[in-house]
Amino acid sequence: MASALNGVLSIRLSDASWSISNPLRTSQLASPLSVSFTPRRLVVRATETDTNEVKAKVPDKTPAAAGGSSGSSINQILGIKGAKQETDKWKIRVQLTKPVTWPPLVWGVVCGAAASGNFHWSLDDMAKALVCMLMSGPCLTGYTQTLNDWYDREIDAINEPYRPIPSGAISEFEVITQIWVLLLAGLGLAGLLDVWAGHDVPVLFYLAVGGSLLSYIYSAPPLKLKQNGWIGNFALGASYISLPWWAGQALFGTLTPDIIVLTLLYSIAGLGIAIVNDFKSVEGDRALGLQSLPVAFGTETAKWICVGAIDVTQISVAGYLLGSGKPYYALALLGLIVPQVFFQFKYFLKDPVKYDVKYQASAQPFLILGLLVTALAISS
Repeated sequence: MASALNGVLSIRLSDASWSISNPLRTSQLASPLSVSFTPRRLVVRATETDTNEVKAKVPDKTPAAAGGSSGSSINQILGIKGAKQETDKWKIRVQLTKPVTWPPLVWGVVCGAAASGNFHWSLDDMAKALVCMLMSGPCLTGYTQTLNDWYDREIDAINEPYRPIPSGAISEFEVITQIWVLLLAGLGLAGLLDVWAGHDVPVLFYLAVGGSLLSYIYSAPPLKLKQNGWIGNFALGASYISLPWWAGQALFGTLTPDIIVLTLLYSIAGLGIAIVNDFKSVEGDRALGLQSLPVAFGTETAKWICVGAIDVTQISVAGYLLGSGKPYYALALLGLIVPQVFFQFKYFLKDPVKYDVKYQASAQPFLILGLLVTALAISS
């Protein structure tokens, strides 16, 4: 944990501009691009070549299709593509936490509580669950997303230069402050929950520290797990499925080895979900040497790896439930896989970039319902 905190502290707090150089190649450019940007503007210039000169500018405002003045205020608050550019700092702060990513963590807490078999609809238990959701979603997921955007500022300068950090809508100092506030709030709530639950061993605090450290090494050098498509996406999947489940189960019951193994298996499906988000960043990932699966294997192969990880994992869990003598839960889980496969063919496999949002909105509700079915099966 100390290394994670020291790493964040080591970020220079200043309002100075920064410069980066990328070996970005396109069909029009025969030489490397130098990219420099300040908090207000990003300019990309091609260096001179023996044959021609090319000059290009990356807009510091998002195009209408992706946001800008005609973008959506709802998308802005949720932190997704098509966001309206904002000047209100609090709205920008919320955007950096990407509230659209909170529900899976909140749902993971619900599944863990259900799997414990000890959750009761009392005011005390409901209050504990809400605090655990606040810790997992707005605080620690918000910390993770803000930290990731900070370390992704160079990639975003290529793929999405209108985002808050590369566009200069929020300063370095404000971003670093937000990272620290959310991290410390999440750790504080974890400690509070351990006291509230009467734990002799602060299990929730340890989970929060471990998850925060995982978030750091996922985004930050020198490890930067996201540079490797397999390791990075599995770490992301585990963060979204296993960690909140473990938190919910530890809060109301006992976290056992078999639950840890089962949820880590389910995290392979989370790996598939994480790959969905890699397709839109192929250009920037390739330019900066990140080996996401679409970069490493190509779009066609990567999209089949993606759906295979999601579907095979759930079928395996259904097989586990069947072998455990819970056939009705296994059949329910299989029934929830069918619409996911339908939407994979309808949207994702046709065009993973164009239909990524439609696919996730259509298919993922069935996946998270499958998580609850599995949790209820465990508790029965």
